[in-house]
Amino acid sequence: MKKILHLFFAFCVIHTSAQGKRFFESGEAQLKNPVEKINLQYANNLPFVKVSINGKPYNFLFDSGAPTVISNAIYTELGLEKKHRSKVKDSQKNKQEQIFTQLPEMTIDNVVFHNIGAIVIDLNNSELGCFKIDGIIGANQMAKLFWRVNYSQNSLEATKDLSQFDISGYETVIPFDFKDQKTPIVETKIGGQKVDLTFDTGFTGRIRVTGNYYDPKSFGKSIDTYGVNAVGAYGTGKPETNHIFKTDQLPLGNANFIHELVMTGNSNIIGNEFFQNFIFVMDWKNNKIYMKGIKDPSAKMESFGFGYRFIEGNAEVSYIFKEDNLPVQIGDSIVSINNVTLENLDKETACHYFINRVEKDSETIDMKIKRNGKILDVKLTKKEYLK
Repeated sequence: MKKILHLFFAFCVIHTSAQGKRFFESGEAQLKNPVEKINLQYANNLPFVKVSINGKPYNFLFDSGAPTVISNAIYTELGLEKKHRSKVKDSQKNKQEQIFTQLPEMTIDNVVFHNIGAIVIDLNNSELGCFKIDGIIGANQMAKLFWRVNYSQNSLEATKDLSQFDISGYETVIPFDFKDQKTPIVETKIGGQKVDLTFDTGFTGRIRVTGNYYDPKSFGKSIDTYGVNAVGAYGTGKPETNHIFKTDQLPLGNANFIHELVMTGNSNIIGNEFFQNFIFVMDWKNNKIYMKGIKDPSAKMESFGFGYRFIEGNAEVSYIFKEDNLPVQIGDSIVSINNVTLENLDKETACHYFINRVEKDSETIDMKIKRNGKILDVKLTKKEYLK
């Protein structure tokens, strides 16, 4: 785990009436072949697919933590009908009222979806706009098929018949529940407490739980943090104190993961820094996830001790580790990192450096920061925490 600022999305429908449940049940999928291979690009810890609507190509996020979403532009271009309006809550507990509609047809390679329920959302909001996505393939749409995912090979496959996937070597089997929008919820225990985690392929991080599951007496050594280190569909939450720690055990289905890294935050969620160590199959018919390990699943916590966001074209420290002698503070403006200027940037350039962090592959960095009108020179070395 080398990222400090994680971008992730977790939509929840607040008004889940019978109307809402029927909405997420709608739609069907048609396949040309028994198993369809889907174009997948796994980049920046997020999976993207190319889709076609009315013959026009679009870029969608493959996100099991969300329902299907389309942009305002697609909704307007297609002249779609508003089915109803309801409030939606993102991963940072921000809420907005959105239009719910039905998408007559969407094609993903040789897979055709008809009449899928979709939420209409402004996808240019906040840092989300940097990823230039036009929509989200959500859990309600995924639930129509079985899916096999292998991020390491940019591989995504879909079938209507689970027997088309040989899962005999998938050693980890995790049962899940789901609510109206079909997002899988998997059960674990942290510090002896039962936790329901959202299984979220739209979350760039590893494992995050709310602060009430953290007990310093139970986990020993930890890192205390302050600030904002996550972004949802409607922006960030409020700055707050959080913690990073290791669990002795993390049970998931029939497996038990040792010394797993966990961060506290606004939601209970498991994401791509964990999933990328496996090939996994999502099965909504039997409510199970099957996983086969392909990489060492152990996590290493490396960091320079801070994270930053871009606000109106300027990089600003938004997140720090609470440790002695850290020379950066919340609110510091970052003039440059390793002689790369990070102030007064246009939107395109700010997005480039938001996604492609200057410091990503560096072991040491030289920074110029601005604080109270003064320019300060800072040199930082990456450290490994919680060894």
